[in-house]
Amino acid sequence: MPGCALLAFDVGGSFVKAGLVDAVAGQVLGEVLRRPTPADAAPGSVMDLLAAISRELPSEGPVGLAFPAVAKKGVAQTAANIDQRWIGTDAQALLEERIHRPVAFLNDADAAGVAEMTLGAGRNRAGTVMLLTLGTGIGTAIFVDGRLLPNTELGHLEVRGMEAEHRASAKVRADHGLGWQEWADAVNEVLAAYHALLWPDVFIIGGGVTENWKHFGPLLRSRAEIVPARFGNDAGMIGAALAAAALGERVGAS
Repeated sequence: MPGCALLAFDVGGSFVKAGLVDAVAGQVLGEVLRRPTPADAAPGSVMDLLAAISRELPSEGPVGLAFPAVAKKGVAQTAANIDQRWIGTDAQALLEERIHRPVAFLNDADAAGVAEMTLGAGRNRAGTVMLLTLGTGIGTAIFVDGRLLPNTELGHLEVRGMEAEHRASAKVRADHGLGWQEWADAVNEVLAAYHALLWPDVFIIGGGVTENWKHFGPLLRSRAEIVPARFGNDAGMIGAALAAAALGERVGAS
């Protein structure tokens, strides 16, 4: 949908971000709204919040929804850092009922990866590219020659007896007051485990923590190239908008 500002949501375990996105330029237009994820993070509470935000950010056309879950045909199959009642919930249909518009629903790390591979740090990169979002948990997205393998959820891979995201997420750093070197050491251990299994050519590191790239980026080590995400914490919203734009094109063509 060229030239159209599309509403996009990025739901996380701690915060919900929303904005109007120019999906052609990969640019958030105006203010990004950031609201705490409802305390119970249950479907009804989250949908109430998204519907309220949609009234604050009036727009037309399809809406993108990036979400911390395995997403298949609009349905959340898992619930990472949110309420377990999401499992089996048709999130796409729920939001469409609330706002009366088509919704593109996808995994949050996949959304960030789509943004980076289409317009950001992964653009025109061949080979195997793995994006990590370091936030409340660790999201992962894997691309081979630009094609996405969806819903990888490798933040839950065990690294020395502990889930990767319990060892090296940004939340772990904040909760335990880790210094940059100590935290980077934990991230490097996770990168080594991913590389041993998948042999990516490039790691793209995303999430809000990339605002501090100068503090920890030079401390990261891998046999693969390591680069920061171009869109940082906005990547999920931008990827959701790209998915919404693609949905609009499919609807328009049908």
